[in-house]
Amino acid sequence: MPTAMLGDDRAVRVLLVDDDRDDYLLTRDLLAEVPGGRYDLTWVGEYAAAVVAVAAGEHDAYLVDYRLGPRTGLELLAEVKAANCHPAAILLTGQGRFEVDREAAAAGFVDYLEKGKLDAVILERSIRYALLQRRYESELETQVAERTAELKVANAELRAADRRKDVFLSVLAHELRNPLAPIRNAVEILRLASGDPQAVEQCRQILGRQVVVMVRLIDDLLDVSRITQDKLILAREPLDLREVMAAAAETSRPALDKAEVTLAIDPPAAPLRVDGDRVRLTQLFSNLLNNAARYTDKGGSATFSAVAAGRQAVVRVADTGIGIAATDLPRVFDLFAQVDRGASRAASGLGIGLALVKRLTEMHGGVVEAASGGPGRGATFTVTLPILG
Repeated sequence: MPTAMLGDDRAVRVLLVDDDRDDYLLTRDLLAEVPGGRYDLTWVGEYAAAVVAVAAGEHDAYLVDYRLGPRTGLELLAEVKAANCHPAAILLTGQGRFEVDREAAAAGFVDYLEKGKLDAVILERSIRYALLQRRYESELETQVAERTAELKVANAELRAADRRKDVFLSVLAHELRNPLAPIRNAVEILRLASGDPQAVEQCRQILGRQVVVMVRLIDDLLDVSRITQDKLILAREPLDLREVMAAAAETSRPALDKAEVTLAIDPPAAPLRVDGDRVRLTQLFSNLLNNAARYTDKGGSATFSAVAAGRQAVVRVADTGIGIAATDLPRVFDLFAQVDRGASRAASGLGIGLALVKRLTEMHGGVVEAASGGPGRGATFTVTLPILG
């Protein structure tokens, strides 16, 4: 039954466009003969009024006569389609010519019916087909619109990733150039003052510090490469998180001291055992502590704590630093992300550390979250890991 095609119990709304009243009466009687059919038939006899009625799109199916005075149903449909309306229209004609059939299909009519051969069964079948065809077209339009929206989002994400890559390459070049100047100066001093033990020792210390900086940068880049290619393998073993926290604090102590940031460590009173990679977990928490040192002003503080919560170990690194805007929180863990953390820190870091934190946490079966009250109100990073036992 055609009403089922509408997805509800209302009558099928049909608009007849025909300048002959007798044809209207015939169509009305044929629809009344359809077994179980429920139709609400409206009749429009003038071309101009028909254009307005069809373009309004208030009916489910449209029966359009081929001849409408000096105009044609083909012209009417073309005019309506130009207004971005695509009705489920059926062409009615008294001419049984093949050319009319082709013209109807080319114009966009769903079906073509000869008035002389019309009966209730043929008319009902044609309307039902028109409703089905329009429903399929509507579903296809919806799918195309959804896919288009998805592609727009994907393109926006690709453009954002491309921008992050450009920023990353710029920052990387800057970070790699920084150690080169003191290295070059130290080499020149060694050339000129090879007989001065004190100068040689100073140069050795300079070279050692800058090599450490470059090794750290290169190690981070290699870790990112391994992770993005799923080539990073964890050496898991039962660990006490208190030992990992102590190692991470020791690793980050120089950065914290240089930034003049006070670190308070609050380890759990009892052993808190997890199944993890000692080196990678130390790296994970050290990255969070280094982040606190980088984005906390001199005289600020950071807290490094861990507690058991059910079957989870909850580790937090909280600082009194410059904070994170609410709009930036969702992307702080994105690879190469450079969120707005103040002009003085615009080129600070490669945007790798927190991305490594997120991936390493996930590889350990955990979750990491960032929270902040906003700019100037510090930040808290919470890592949740499953406890052994």
